[in-house]
Amino acid sequence: MLVARLDNAGDVLLQGPLVRAVAHGAERVVFLAGPAGAAAAELLPGVDEVWTWACPWILGDPPPVDADDLAALTERIRGLAPDEAVVSTSFHQSPLPLALLLRTAGVRRISAISVDYPGSLLDVRHAVDDDLPEPERALSLARAAGFELPPGDDGRLALRRPLTLPRDLHTRGIRSAESHECADLVDLAPGYVVLHPGASVPARAWPPERCAEAVEALADAGHRVVVTGGPGERALTARVAGTRGLDLGGATTLAEMAALLDGAAAVVVGNTGPAHLAAAVGTPVVSLFAPVVPASRWAPYGVPTVLLGDQSAPCRGTRARVCPVPGHPCLTSVTADDVVAAVGKLVDA
Repeated sequence: MLVARLDNAGDVLLQGPLVRAVAHGAERVVFLAGPAGAAAAELLPGVDEVWTWACPWILGDPPPVDADDLAALTERIRGLAPDEAVVSTSFHQSPLPLALLLRTAGVRRISAISVDYPGSLLDVRHAVDDDLPEPERALSLARAAGFELPPGDDGRLALRRPLTLPRDLHTRGIRSAESHECADLVDLAPGYVVLHPGASVPARAWPPERCAEAVEALADAGHRVVVTGGPGERALTARVAGTRGLDLGGATTLAEMAALLDGAAAVVVGNTGPAHLAAAVGTPVVSLFAPVVPASRWAPYGVPTVLLGDQSAPCRGTRARVCPVPGHPCLTSVTADDVVAAVGKLVDA
């Protein structure tokens, strides 16, 4: 079986139930991922091999269409000779260009969700209610293609285990005299609170100054606070962590971040990949959710969650990457005290 999902890490993590259903009925599963999603695909139970390809009709910053690149992928799939393919897409993406490539490569049976007439490109054209949570939407595609979860599988998100926290992770966060002082205060025994200030698009990010205020307020409330981020977010995480939080910006791989989130009592994060990574390890989430996309589809799935942010703000449903409303009111309305109260609800539950 070939399973394709070509966008971001969070989107790939939400395919976990679909992948497990397909794997239950297949001898081998190859996952075709985009560059940003490949590491997440490696973490999914049921995936035997991950291929990476930059898709010019899916990525937000797409490469140009290259005939040689398309031909190379077609021939690689022809050599793999999968019996079937399941093409997973978001509600605003079309599976048909990839279906055309797969059909050209000789794939005999192709399943996807499509609102457009597929002609001879799809064998299973699945229709779905777009208000479903994304993992349920994806799982409904697997079922339409004839695949069911194995007995005892509850359909929640999951990762390969064991997840191991590196012994040197704590020291990776020491980058200055101030952060060295912090390292003496924040240990990584389970029970800390993770705050992840970054987001894949600016419209979904809580302002950095509010994040920094939340670190101070959480520390005042007695929580050990760890601040995480990607390699390109080190300036942001250093600013947010200050002297009260442990700054691990750029210090973890995706698998290491999963282990870090697994040990957290709660995670404070916007609508971005680490929210779904936290859900996949079963950690409660304080979700700083901008309503540019519906929370019913994209909120953390299957774990205790407190949703913060004005879900009726004027940006609602715009899918904007940059907030179209001056002042970013949907998230600036959230205070550090709101976050402390939300963490308290989750930790004390």
